[in-house]
Amino acid sequence: MSLVSLPQTVRSLARLRIIAQVLTKHGFGHIVERVQLRRYIPLPSWLIGPPPDAFEPDLLRSVGQRLVRVCEELGPTFVKLGQLAAGRPDILPPVIATELSRLQDDVAPFPSAQARRCIADAIGKPIEAIFRSFDDAPYASGSIAQVHRAVTADGQEVVVKVRRPEIDSVIHLDVTILRWLAGAIENHIPELRFARPRVLVDEFARAITRELDFVNEASFTTRFADAFADDPHVRIPAVRWDLTESNVLTLEYLTGLSLREVQDDPKCGVDRASAAKHLATCFMRQFFDLGLFHADPHPGNLLFIRPDRVGLIDFGNAGQIEEELSARLVIALVGTIRKEVDLIIDVLADTGALGANTNRDSLRRDLREMLEKYYGLPLRRLELGAIFFELMEISRRNDVTLPREFVQLGRSLVAVAGVALQLDPELNLLEIIVPRLRRTLLNHFSGGRVLRELGFGLWHLLNILREAPRLIRDILRRAGRGQFQVNIRHQNLDYLASEVDRSSNRMAFSILMASTVIGSSMLISMNRSETIMNLPIRYLGVVGYLISFVMAVWLVIAILRSGKLS
Repeated sequence: MSLVSLPQTVRSLARLRIIAQVLTKHGFGHIVERVQLRRYIPLPSWLIGPPPDAFEPDLLRSVGQRLVRVCEELGPTFVKLGQLAAGRPDILPPVIATELSRLQDDVAPFPSAQARRCIADAIGKPIEAIFRSFDDAPYASGSIAQVHRAVTADGQEVVVKVRRPEIDSVIHLDVTILRWLAGAIENHIPELRFARPRVLVDEFARAITRELDFVNEASFTTRFADAFADDPHVRIPAVRWDLTESNVLTLEYLTGLSLREVQDDPKCGVDRASAAKHLATCFMRQFFDLGLFHADPHPGNLLFIRPDRVGLIDFGNAGQIEEELSARLVIALVGTIRKEVDLIIDVLADTGALGANTNRDSLRRDLREMLEKYYGLPLRRLELGAIFFELMEISRRNDVTLPREFVQLGRSLVAVAGVALQLDPELNLLEIIVPRLRRTLLNHFSGGRVLRELGFGLWHLLNILREAPRLIRDILRRAGRGQFQVNIRHQNLDYLASEVDRSSNRMAFSILMASTVIGSSMLISMNRSETIMNLPIRYLGVVGYLISFVMAVWLVIAILRSGKLS
């Protein structure tokens, strides 16, 4: 993938230059060189020097730490990408994923005057007509938006989420460059293909596009609120749709206690055991019944309301599981409980998770060893986080790329289980999971459902049989007319063409420089009486020497910048 495929605008080239400089600064100069970005570095790599801070001696940990510095220095788009990559330990080594998980989406707020102007422009009314009071000090601030508390004109306490001005154009530019960079890495650096940069960037592009449009978050919040409207133990903030647009989101303000406050004060009035059970039940219902779940249930997004109610906030990161994928997940869970390793592998194959280098025997052995290791252990001895990361390591080692929804659900389950067990260490999660798993399994294999799927399958088969004669006839006609074409697609030849072009240019430059030196020498050796426009002709030889010297310095700098002096 050559640079020609990247939009050649001033902004994109300037941004590419910054990315190349930051990568080189933090020890990724070899990647910059191999994807042909060295020309964007203003100085040779040996003049830039090593990264300013020391890192861990462990290689993978050092790579993770340097990636964190790169993301922080390159801004919000790369911070978000790093956070998403941290959520794919089935692709990246766990050590690197752990380091990337330390990335904080916490940046300085933008001026409240801008926030007020954005809200007024989006709603179409003056801020004084919308809110009775508006807190200028942000309640929270992130790379994409910041949140303010306010009281609406009708007296309701709300939180208002405002998107940063111009952040959408910045992210759009970075995503364009990231798509190009991911393709260049896969084409030119085969040893990094295990990280599947294109997969990560494609997932990131979809996620960041949804996150930039607050209507999506408002829609998810409403769907959750409707789903749990009849549950007295779960609270979801209501959306103020009259005060919500693509760049402004207004939600009901929920009051409650944080996990730390509940743990630190035994007399806070929260029934910890009951709250833990309701929390776990709420998420099991999301996983198995709704097909829609809160994908980021860390303690900051959970509230506990006296005496045993649970509040969920921030639905910017919500996961969805299609019905077919949900059925496969249930089958995989049944296979896990019954230690049917071949069943688990078949489910992975059906989801397209097995890669070209997957060895089924090796995968079968690793999964069986893991199940034998944890089977029969008391529930309190099971560390779901450790089990999850061990499963991700097995996936990565065996070239298994799990569906993103599987990984999201796994991380969500681990987070919720961790919070629930902190509230009540005696909570038996299997008592909550198994009945729902059994009911979901029965629903998926009910008579009506099976007949409906058989009917759809028969309809597709009849369509294929009906279209087959026409397709075969068209193929034979094209073959008879000589209209068949064989398209050959080359890979990685653009890099060779670029190098040949660069070498030929340098050779032509060197020949021109040598010719100038020879011509200048001939001029200097001529008779002193020879003149041009009353100037000794020997002066032209001196000028030629100066031009040759400048050309030589230019050529040496170009060779040094390429890093190919030897």
